Amino acid sequence: MAKFLYRVGRFSFEKRRLVVLLWLGILAACAVGASQAPTAPPDKFSIPGTESQQAFDLLAQRFPGSKSDGAQARIVFVAPDGTQISSDANKAAVEKVVAEVAGSSQVKGVLDPFQTGAVSKSGTTAYATVNYDAAPNDLTSATKDALTNAAADGKAAGVTVEIGGTALQAKPDMGGATEAIGIAIAAIVLMITFGAFAAAGLPLITALIGVGAGIMAIVAIGMSTTTTTLAMMLGLAVGIDYALFIVSRYRTERREGYGPEEAAGRAVGTAGSAVVFAGLTVVIALAGLAVVGIPMLTEMGLAAAATVAIAVTIALTLLPALLGFFQRAVMPKAFRKALRAKAAEDGTAGRDTVVEPAPAGKPNMGTRWAQFVVRRPIPILLLSLIGLGALALPVTDLQLAITGDESQPTSTTQRRAYDALAEGFGPGFNGPLSVVVDVKGAPDPKAAVAQVSSTLAGTKGVVSVSPAGFNPAGDTAMLSVVPSTGPSSEQTKDLVQTLRGEASGLREATGAKMLITGTTAVNIDLSQKMSSALLPYLAVVVGLAIILLMVVFRSIAVPIKAALGFLLSVGAAFGVIVAVFQWGWLAGLFGVTQTGPIMSMMPIFLIGVVFGLAMDYEVFLVTRMREAFAHGEDAKSAIVTGFRHSARVVVAAAAIMIAVFSGFIGGGEPMITMMGLGLASAVFFDAFIVRMTLVPAVLALLGDKAWWLPKWLDRILPNVDVEGESLRQVSPEREPEPALV
Repeated sequence: MAKFLYRVGRFSFEKRRLVVLLWLGILAACAVGASQAPTAPPDKFSIPGTESQQAFDLLAQRFPGSKSDGAQARIVFVAPDGTQISSDANKAAVEKVVAEVAGSSQVKGVLDPFQTGAVSKSGTTAYATVNYDAAPNDLTSATKDALTNAAADGKAAGVTVEIGGTALQAKPDMGGATEAIGIAIAAIVLMITFGAFAAAGLPLITALIGVGAGIMAIVAIGMSTTTTTLAMMLGLAVGIDYALFIVSRYRTERREGYGPEEAAGRAVGTAGSAVVFAGLTVVIALAGLAVVGIPMLTEMGLAAAATVAIAVTIALTLLPALLGFFQRAVMPKAFRKALRAKAAEDGTAGRDTVVEPAPAGKPNMGTRWAQFVVRRPIPILLLSLIGLGALALPVTDLQLAITGDESQPTSTTQRRAYDALAEGFGPGFNGPLSVVVDVKGAPDPKAAVAQVSSTLAGTKGVVSVSPAGFNPAGDTAMLSVVPSTGPSSEQTKDLVQTLRGEASGLREATGAKMLITGTTAVNIDLSQKMSSALLPYLAVVVGLAIILLMVVFRSIAVPIKAALGFLLSVGAAFGVIVAVFQWGWLAGLFGVTQTGPIMSMMPIFLIGVVFGLAMDYEVFLVTRMREAFAHGEDAKSAIVTGFRHSARVVVAAAAIMIAVFSGFIGGGEPMITMMGLGLASAVFFDAFIVRMTLVPAVLALLGDKAWWLPKWLDRILPNVDVEGESLRQVSPEREPEPALV
């Protein structure tokens, strides 16, 4: 591996113009493909293999004329205090709003509350349902303005008017300011780390090229725009990090006395090997999301995995090519000054020459920290475990749900509409259960549906059951059941289980098959799907990663320690999410205005992403330790050597990732804020507490045993030479390098 990548690095450096042109051609091809690609299909969330999804599929099959992906608005009217919504003045205001909305574009139909009986028992609240013939993301600004202007007219007449539903649903703001903030902070960190504009700029340039190629490829093949969210996040973060490690190694090799081309080859052969295996762990973790069996999650994982693979390829090829154009510029100012002085002394001005290795200076911060940990491994290990354990305690109160308007800030019209409906019609009104009855083959379809309706109405916890609506063929009916409790309550979940338990008896008695769906039912099915997929997912991803790390480090203890460290960091990250988003701790600091359950897909999503990133830091940090140990240093000295060379860049890489992810905390959407905070905190815990503290403490306690591998396993595992031992056999040319470009 090291020799192959060494040759790739030297080739890219030597043929830099050709390599740059090839990448420009790839970018152009992706751009053309993206520009000519048809509009991506709207995002469709499905949970294959669940009762909820069976109900949705049956509805789509038996009610072919119904378009379920169209936007919907629910306009809620509340009469002024002391009046009824049906009074002449209030009724006129409501009907005016309904008429205005009905006359706007993209409207499929409007249900007048006075004609449909959508008025509360108290007579103070009513609602009108607006159906659109376009998906929420396809509604024009004119359509949305017509809706909000009509509501404003109703308010001017003295009626409280709020709008719920999906019509005013805003697309998550994943571009512009959020990425700009992350890139700006990354640039500052890179400047502090390298002290040279070129060295700081190359990782940013290559990362942006990788993200651009990845996003355009996603668009070109017709994947939904939602998949670009994770791809953009990770592509930017790992693209900068991978380039950072290779540029740092290039600078180290130059200071060791190698010429530019040889240094580029050795940087790609050593740090590049770590990049390959770090990238592989991320790809495995992301592609492994397919194990869950949710198409949207699978698409997001595969798209992000492909973007990470592009970032790895760019770091191994385009980056050494660009180093060829900035051979001196990426080096520190002092090194460039010494280079010019030597060139003048040797009479080789204008040509890049080999300089003597820099003398060892005083120990850097990484060295001093490693020495501190190695001398006191037990107390540091205990403190770290106690701290991470305490942070993970809130996980015991983790509540999962599919969040809706109830999770919106109270300042939004969607949340106010939700609260008004709950107050006027009862808490269960916002989360009705949809009951689909398949009577195909039943002896008496109408009698069967009537018995189903009677059974539903007689079940404790049910407030009302709507009249059955049959499809044209008369073999399927749909009913709406309003529970007495809200969609997120445990009582509603128990009600769903009770109703599903009654299905078998009804089928035996009537021949009808009853399926329950709706918000609460989908929550239950999704939670069960996630729970059942979690262990297989962890087994596949962690198992493959442990095998991969065994190959890299020739050790059993190091991969197992890496996996256990990941569990600690992800547990602490979940604790932070629960404390902020459920309990409300420091909620104002992160712009969280409404607490509530955590999104159902967040745990397994966060586990997948964080595992890949955690293994990144493990590979980058421990590879240097393994390299020192393989070259003859004792176990404790190897830890210190690894930190001397890698701690600074690992800290910089973690700071960059935290900056990129933190930029998404201010995205406005609760899910995006949760994602940004979860990833940023997980990277912080993993990089600074697990990898920079727990890892050296555990390795110091294990000593040489950390690198033990049974002889029979050593013979089986391939030797990938990630520490670059084979490069010692390479005799670098000590002749002056070609003139600088």
